[in-house]
Amino acid sequence: MTQEIKPIRKKIEATGLMNKYMAEYFHELDDASKSRDRKIAWCTSVGPAELLHSFGFLVYYPENHGAMLGATRIATDLIPYANAIGYSPDICSYLTSDIGSYLTNNTPLTKAYGIKSVPKPDVLVFNTNQCRDVQDWMAWYAYEFKVPLIGVNTPRTPTEVNDVIIESVAKQIEGMAVELEEISGNKFDPNKLKAVMALSKECTELWKEVLSLAATKPSPISFFDGTIHMGPAVVLRGTQHAVDYYEVLLTELKERVANKVGAIEDEKYRIYWEGMPIWGRLRQHSDLFAGLNACVLASTYCNSWIFSDFDESDPFTSMAKAYTELFIVRSDAAKEEYIKKMIKAFSIDGIIYHDAKTCPNNSNCRYGMPRRIETETGVPSITINGDLNDLRMISDEQNKTNIEAFIEQIEENR
Repeated sequence: MTQEIKPIRKKIEATGLMNKYMAEYFHELDDASKSRDRKIAWCTSVGPAELLHSFGFLVYYPENHGAMLGATRIATDLIPYANAIGYSPDICSYLTSDIGSYLTNNTPLTKAYGIKSVPKPDVLVFNTNQCRDVQDWMAWYAYEFKVPLIGVNTPRTPTEVNDVIIESVAKQIEGMAVELEEISGNKFDPNKLKAVMALSKECTELWKEVLSLAATKPSPISFFDGTIHMGPAVVLRGTQHAVDYYEVLLTELKERVANKVGAIEDEKYRIYWEGMPIWGRLRQHSDLFAGLNACVLASTYCNSWIFSDFDESDPFTSMAKAYTELFIVRSDAAKEEYIKKMIKAFSIDGIIYHDAKTCPNNSNCRYGMPRRIETETGVPSITINGDLNDLRMISDEQNKTNIEAFIEQIEENR
């Protein structure tokens, strides 16, 4: 399998509309940061953004910026600046590259949108449902900008998300309202929160339907497409633009399904990606798999922005439930059941586990999970070593060789 094959990947036409909405989003943040005529909240990517929108905040997501740093392949050069002020090279490379970006005033927003710096926050909000790193990340900026830091501490690794956990998280989110009233200058309006929740719910259901189309053969969308097109679900949820975008994308992908057009040409192998993307290798990996007639078509990562439990009639409880039932929060037992369901739903031939050096909370291959799932399902798997942002942790040739051998193994087992 050493012969170089030019891969054929299908372009998604809706990308232009997504780029337009994303540009408008970043320029609105930049304008508000300069004029200070609107308050800006920084929020972790699966934090209570709906509550912030209801108070009139513009919401900025540092993790989205971290992904941009990785995708533009400048993160590796920025990480040492955070290391130099005491942040370990072993912790989240989103965190270290983002702080390095700030310290050097080097942001991909400049090349993409002509924006010189990230927006200045009036408040920083976190939810530890992902990891403790997000709290420490926000804490650094709270000290740097001298602005309030508030957050939710979510119990981690439950197998079942019970009423006690949901009530605790719901009360923490609801308790934020008092401080957010003071910071925003606006009174809490339950009707505004319900309206935002309704938009977020609509967005998440559309995004869920987009990803579910990958169950068809051939799949009209790949994991690599998903990592890009999840952008509106991350930063625009709670807005009409997110809903509008996914309606357009969904229509295009349904047309592909009707016409049996796959994300790649001649799909032969259906692969599941477990773990974080390697942002600086998205194109390279997309081409590699496409050249092997393998479509990486489903993942837990892209599904992290499906919040089916949102309910505008009970916003705090439903936010707590949705943000605590996420895959990354759960026990291995719950995760394994989830992956087994995904294998069946998407007719998976093999699983790629990404062991991300600086992201232990989203690397699910370190405690025997791959072997347990393979034993129970018969679906083979391989673990590749890398990182979300730090390209020093990656051996491209080794990963390429291992992936090629893995696809050969799938073929031989048929």
